[in-house]
Amino acid sequence: MKFSNKIVVAVIVGLMSFSGVVVAEDINTEAIGNAIGNITSEIETAKEIQSEPLDKVRINWETIPGAVSYRLVIQNGESTSKDAEVKHFNRIPNNGYELDTTNMFKAKDYYWRVCPLDYDGNVMGPYSAPKPLIGEEVNPKAPLATTEFEKMAYSPLYPVFSWIPVDGSGGYEIRVSRENKFSPGRYEVVREMTTKNNVYYEEGGYTWPGHYMWQVRSQNKVGEPNTEWSEPKYFDVEQHVRVAALGDSITHGGGVCNVPPGYAMYSWEYYSQVPIKNLGCSGDSVQVMAQRFDRDVMPFSPGMLIIMGGVNNFRAGEDGWDTIAAMEQILAECQYHNVIPVFVTATPINPGLMSKVPTIEPAAWNWKEQQQLLNQWIKNQPYHVDVTPALTDANGNLKAELTTDGLHPDHLGKKIIGETISNYLLTTFPSYNLTEK
Repeated sequence: MKFSNKIVVAVIVGLMSFSGVVVAEDINTEAIGNAIGNITSEIETAKEIQSEPLDKVRINWETIPGAVSYRLVIQNGESTSKDAEVKHFNRIPNNGYELDTTNMFKAKDYYWRVCPLDYDGNVMGPYSAPKPLIGEEVNPKAPLATTEFEKMAYSPLYPVFSWIPVDGSGGYEIRVSRENKFSPGRYEVVREMTTKNNVYYEEGGYTWPGHYMWQVRSQNKVGEPNTEWSEPKYFDVEQHVRVAALGDSITHGGGVCNVPPGYAMYSWEYYSQVPIKNLGCSGDSVQVMAQRFDRDVMPFSPGMLIIMGGVNNFRAGEDGWDTIAAMEQILAECQYHNVIPVFVTATPINPGLMSKVPTIEPAAWNWKEQQQLLNQWIKNQPYHVDVTPALTDANGNLKAELTTDGLHPDHLGKKIIGETISNYLLTTFPSYNLTEK
């Protein structure tokens, strides 16, 4: 039953008079009525929120360094005993999970906690403290982006977009927009992509200067949108950078098999005091790096170029001299365009660990010989950084504690690379003011 604001005001005024409270004759009944109307509206809205069915909860946690996947436990109450466990989910590859709670009738009383797992699914760290399920995002309306471009000195030339998977999704569509420089705040769509996965490697590099925004939304099984667009995430493309890095996946970023390059801690540039534009592209051979020079390097007109590659060449068995010939081509391009080339030694690999990952091809039997040949040429260049010793074990392989898949250094390995390169640049070029963008 609803009453008009004037009747409610009259009742209140009557009660106030009856209780002995003096009521001003010129009381603003309309203002009081409006206030009461607003309060009533807020109460009704609160009731609607409380009565909203708990169909889904999106749980999100901080990335744990070195974690290949996670174990998520749903439990009844804050107790961490095994008896309190309601459900568990193993080997979640992302730092978040959308939980279907439609058949969990006591979901509002449940808590969650998570622990990190290694490549074999073994627990490698303690569980997080229990947190209430209803403290997380209830019935999310759009995907949650997980890229960390905002933590990087520059956005990567080839961004990798990622988000927490949407429960029951049939696929996703991504749109990238650029701000109109003549109409600030107005964005125009420049690219649209679709994918079945929650990670998308952008194949078109972003070399046109501007302020960009990207979003993602889920589709159902027949390709129709079934969520709203995610909250905008932004990145910038510069017209000029002081220092850039040309390379393969080790430069591009990512690690522990599952974490894509959009996460800052798995990018060696993140650990450098010198801001470095990431021009890496996963899977590149040195020959492809050389072919990309005019298209991907020159739009940014860097004064200095970090060059790091060769792993994809020698692990496939290519003759080291062929790799060196491609490096010499990059050197010639730098000399022609007055760019200072700084070469970085090729990192080792660990064939034993590589063999455990089905998606990685076995290493060539003579990879060490070809790696050493390439690195000797690099160390003969006027400007070079030798990152290899700190990453190599007594047998000449990539240290097992620094890698999961045997091919890519993980966060600690990337930290070694980034800090070594940064220290070299600051020591070798003290007058270049390299800490400024």
